[in-house]
Amino acid sequence: MSTDIGYEDIVRAPKALLHDHLDGGLRPATIVDLAAEVGHELPTTDPAELGRWFVAAADSGSLERYLETFAHTVAVMQTGSALRRVARECALDLAADGVVYAEVRFAPEQHLEKNLTLDEVVEAVLAGFVEGSTLAAEAGTPIRVGTLLTAMRHAARSQEIAELSVRHRDHGVVGFDIAGAEAGFPPTRHLDAFEYLQRENFHFTIHAGEAFGLPSIWQAIQWCGADRLGHGVRIVDDITPGPQPQLGRLAAYVRDKRIPLELCPSSNVQTGAAPSIAEHPIGLLRDLRFRVTVNTDNRLMSGTSMSREMALLVDAFGYGWRELQWFTINAMKSAFIPFDERLRIIDEVIKPAYAKLLG
Repeated sequence: MSTDIGYEDIVRAPKALLHDHLDGGLRPATIVDLAAEVGHELPTTDPAELGRWFVAAADSGSLERYLETFAHTVAVMQTGSALRRVARECALDLAADGVVYAEVRFAPEQHLEKNLTLDEVVEAVLAGFVEGSTLAAEAGTPIRVGTLLTAMRHAARSQEIAELSVRHRDHGVVGFDIAGAEAGFPPTRHLDAFEYLQRENFHFTIHAGEAFGLPSIWQAIQWCGADRLGHGVRIVDDITPGPQPQLGRLAAYVRDKRIPLELCPSSNVQTGAAPSIAEHPIGLLRDLRFRVTVNTDNRLMSGTSMSREMALLVDAFGYGWRELQWFTINAMKSAFIPFDERLRIIDEVIKPAYAKLLG
């Protein structure tokens, strides 16, 4: 079934994205421009070479080494105009790739070196997303962008960022997240922030089960109350393989509760969380009907896009349009925007387009 799915067809098919980092998706040419403005030294000023450098540097198999590449992108995202430009281009790039709904996350605390306030950082990014979405709609590729604010798990600003998220909830911020190195920085360190968000009826996801295993997932869900798992790929450690795979209690709970897994295949291979796309646990987790979603994580570092991630799965697992629609609707069901908005995008955009593709 997969042989008749062309890459350009996948680009045109509507897609939904829940796990994408703003500072991991810059255009190489934009990094060169912005670095020249602020005097930041790059490995190379040739945009094509720079793009290749990011992928190679992120391809080390280590999450810590992967995270080091962000020093260059964050360095050029320290002014309101730069943040606005990066957000605008992000919305345009995703829309051009056929993404109709995207949640893009970033950590405001990492953009304060030029004396912007946290609120000014958020306002600049939100303005950029509005501009990009408007331009995308004019170009005939409408996209709805929701913003997630991320707190760094090794820092102590999660309560502050949680309050910032709630403050901007009516202006485009739809959720909260914690990110950064997992080992040694359990989500329970940020329990006050999560309890505050729950009292405010606000949505949040937690990076868990990527570089670290089941304890990270268990804490994120059972202690912190996460709505979704950022990655969550290591839930397979609680599944005994075989002709009839056996689910442990945590895996069964995650599946029973329909807790969405924000799986990022290419990124997981880069950071060593999966040996290859073909051996990525997404195949097993889909077969077992977990709430699986497909995501990009960091488009620059992985040299990827939503269409490329889908195409890789088509090649590796022989998926057809039915499976791609299933991933897409899973993501929309799991989005942090209101139910009626989710339903409208599913019923008016996604299902009609896939009905045509399915013939």
